[in-house]
Amino acid sequence: MDFAAARKVMVDSQVRVNDVTDRALQAALLAVPRERFVAADRAFSAYAEIEPEVAGERRLMLARDLSKLLMAVGAKEGERALSIAGPYAAAVLARMGLNVTAQESDPAVFEVVGTALADEGVAAAVAPLSEPAGEAFDVIVSEAAVPGRPEAWLKALSVGGRLAVVERTGPAGKAVLYIRGEQGISRRELFDAAPPVLAELRPEPTFAL
Repeated sequence: MDFAAARKVMVDSQVRVNDVTDRALQAALLAVPRERFVAADRAFSAYAEIEPEVAGERRLMLARDLSKLLMAVGAKEGERALSIAGPYAAAVLARMGLNVTAQESDPAVFEVVGTALADEGVAAAVAPLSEPAGEAFDVIVSEAAVPGRPEAWLKALSVGGRLAVVERTGPAGKAVLYIRGEQGISRRELFDAAPPVLAELRPEPTFAL
């Protein structure tokens, strides 16, 4: 399979047509080998309009949705970024010149993507997803959805920092952009999306008599 050709088709048919106009982002998507961020026997599926499996419950976000999310976050060269449950997003941000840490709770994910992340200069951190691996980040993103406002992630932003994530409580979700300011945090809804929800962030069920 000609992965370079498949990458170009992906950018042309899934990214550019969805009003993703950031040239640096487009260039990064054309450069990062998405096929290296899925299980080796699923490399053929990396560029299809699906959410291919990485390992365990982890899947890559649709290229369309991820590109829109990353454009909204306005990443700038030299910024510090944290990609939670988003190894491919981490690599794309690194290609855009950011200093990136990829965080996963399941080491099996890094068994699949660790070499590719290292080649992109991305640091890897294994830690519970409810506990960001660091603080004062300019950018935080995730390729998975969260079941509500991710307070711990917001606390890990620097002033002026941006968090882009999908919030989902039912069959559909909403991509949102948070910006941390001097006086508080703003929230803006972006577009509809429905990636899998991070199971470990779901609240424990409660029972009342």
